[in-house]
Amino acid sequence: MIGEIEVAAIEHKPVMSKEVVEALHLRAGLTIVDATIGTGAHAQKILKEIAPDGRLIGIDRDEDSLALTKERLKDFHDRVSLVHADFRNIDKVLAELRIKKIDGILFDLGISSYQLDSQERGFSFRYDAPLDMRMDRTSQILAYDLVNNLTEKEISDILWAFGEERWHSRIARHLIRQRNQSPLSTTGQLKDAVLRAMPHGVTRRQRIHPATRTFQALRIAVNRELEALEESLAKLPELLRKGAYVCVISFHSLEDRIVKHNFRENAANQLYTIVTKKPLEPTEQEIADNPRSRSAKMRISCKI
Repeated sequence: MIGEIEVAAIEHKPVMSKEVVEALHLRAGLTIVDATIGTGAHAQKILKEIAPDGRLIGIDRDEDSLALTKERLKDFHDRVSLVHADFRNIDKVLAELRIKKIDGILFDLGISSYQLDSQERGFSFRYDAPLDMRMDRTSQILAYDLVNNLTEKEISDILWAFGEERWHSRIARHLIRQRNQSPLSTTGQLKDAVLRAMPHGVTRRQRIHPATRTFQALRIAVNRELEALEESLAKLPELLRKGAYVCVISFHSLEDRIVKHNFRENAANQLYTIVTKKPLEPTEQEIADNPRSRSAKMRISCKI
């Protein structure tokens, strides 16, 4: 049982929360989906805006996060439905809840602070932990499996496609050499292997940690994040009520590109009106208060 003290101890600052409330045009009585509810930080604000009779459906692949959210949102329990699912199955989730149309949806993509700070999950190279990286711990494929079982070309392709890593071939070759001596089983071993693979002097010139793109690429591959985003966005036009808003916060160019292309295609087909011609970004003050928000981009569309 997760208690109030434990929930309160998890500090998660929702990115661009003021902009989210404005983007969804919230008011009493609406039915809103938070497709990546996480630990419920955005959800709390949404529920207050759609009170007293609005309904929120919260979806997440992480059962640990949902347990925390259930406690955080206990005062709204009669107006919240929490669902352990992949948002690619949003049509099935809504059908099971007997909801035909929704008035708005939020995607706050990427990984949460809670997940990054959970040492045993293996999302961050700040801790030496098992190579896991699963958002849904009921799934079978771990980062360990990819690093230790894929071919050199397959690893190289993942690092380039999902991490845009310049040194993808070099890193993949080094990982194969490393695992031939002994399996790479921890985040610390993976981080050290990436550092050793980098050309001399490159690590000092990089703005971000040299292992960042490798970790991002493997996490995306493990969770099939880009595929899930494409599938979910493709289903939305049939699920949105006229005048409903779609709000997507992305954290890297791969996600943002998918959202941009989907919105443009739906606008060309006269299904959406694009609200943000250019993505909104956090203010300088928000970035100062929450450095993890610095790469966030928000795009908004409205169902015609």
